[in-house]
Amino acid sequence: MVDYRFGEPGFAADRLAVGDARVLDFLSRFARKLLAPAVARRHPELGSLGYFLRPAELKRAAERMRRDDNTYVFPRGNVFHVPPANVDTIFVYSWALSALAGNHNVVRISTRSAGAADTVLETLNATLPDADPVIARTQKMLTYGRDDKLTAEFSAWCDLRVIWGGDAAVEAIRKHPLRPSARDLTFPDRTSWAALSVPGWRAAEAGARRAAVLGFSNDAYWFDQAACSSPRTVFLVGGEPAQATAVREEFLTLLGEVVGQRGWEVDAAMAVEKRVNAYELAATGAAAAIAFPDNAITSLTLRGPAAAPRRWIGAGAFPFAHVAALTDLVPAMNRQDQTFSHFGFARADLRSFAEALGGRGVDRIVPFGSALTFSAIWDGYDLPHEFTRLTTLEP
Repeated sequence: MVDYRFGEPGFAADRLAVGDARVLDFLSRFARKLLAPAVARRHPELGSLGYFLRPAELKRAAERMRRDDNTYVFPRGNVFHVPPANVDTIFVYSWALSALAGNHNVVRISTRSAGAADTVLETLNATLPDADPVIARTQKMLTYGRDDKLTAEFSAWCDLRVIWGGDAAVEAIRKHPLRPSARDLTFPDRTSWAALSVPGWRAAEAGARRAAVLGFSNDAYWFDQAACSSPRTVFLVGGEPAQATAVREEFLTLLGEVVGQRGWEVDAAMAVEKRVNAYELAATGAAAAIAFPDNAITSLTLRGPAAAPRRWIGAGAFPFAHVAALTDLVPAMNRQDQTFSHFGFARADLRSFAEALGGRGVDRIVPFGSALTFSAIWDGYDLPHEFTRLTTLEP
C-alpha cells in the first residue's frame, strides 16, 4: 500500500522547464519556513537545508544548469529517488535540485524515517496551498513497505534512478530493470575522515580551537556519526608524538565540554555497542589503547593510519592516528572515501594532498564544520548536470 506523504497520486503530463519559476517560488517559500526559529531550534540540521534552498542559491544553481552556446538544456524527465533511512534529510537536497532542473520526481521515503523527515514533510505540505497546482501534480513523496512490484513500477517509469543508502541498498534496487535509455545515479557505502594539524592547533588561538571543535561536533554528532560524510577517524598530522598526544587530549576535553553544553547524549544501548566494537579493534591489534571518558565519547589510539576502521563503530567513537605529513595518508585512501575535513593546515598543504590523491580517493576536502554541508557537487557528481539532458543545434 502506498502512502502519499506529499503530492498527488498518478503520473502527470505537465511540462516543467529548467529553473521553472513555479518551482523556484515553491522552494523559496519552503526554505523560509525551514528557517523559522521554531523549526531551527527543534532540528538544527534543517537550518542548513533552508540556507541551501534560499532564493539566491537556487538562482545560482539554475544558472549553472544553463548553456550559452548552441546547446539546449532540458529536464532529464522522470526521476525516482530512493534515499537512506539513517540520514533523514538527504532526500530533500537531491529532490530539490532535480525539481529545479524541471523533472517530475517520485521520492520513496523510508518507513523508518522520523523526526526531521516528518518535519520536512509537514513543512512541504504547509507550503503547498500557496504553490502552483503543478507542484503537487509533478512532485511526489511517498512511503511503502517491502514491495518489489511498486519498486519495479517506479523503476520502469523513470529516466534516472537515484539510489542512496549503501552497497546493499544499491544492489537490491538494481535488481529492478530500467528502460534501456535510463540510468542509475548511485551513492554506495562511503567513509569519511578528519585531519587535525598538530602545529596548526598549537598555533591557533583559544577561540579558534573552540570553534573548530564546535564545527567538528556538528559533523560527528548530527545523524549519530552515521552519515556518509561523518568523520570516522581523526588523523593527527605533524609535530612530535608527545605534542600530538597533548593536542588530542585538549581536543577531547573541549569536545566533551561542547557535547555537554549542546545536550547531546548517547543512550546506554549505543554506549554498549561502542564498547563491543572498540574492544574488537583492540583484540585484532588495530587499537593500542581505548578510553571511555563518558557515554558520549570513546577515544581509541590506532597503531597507524592503515588500521583506521571503515565501518561505523557507534556515535561518538573517535579513533586517532598520528602521521608526519598529510601525504603520508595517501596510501590509506581509496575510492570508498568521500569527505576529508580539516583544521590548521596551509592551503598549499591541502592542494598537495589533493594532487597526490589524483582522484584515487576522497571527493571533498572541507573545513571542520562543513562535512555535512550539502553541495551541488556531491560524491564527485555534478548533480545539476546529472539531472538535465542536452540537445545540440548546429545551424
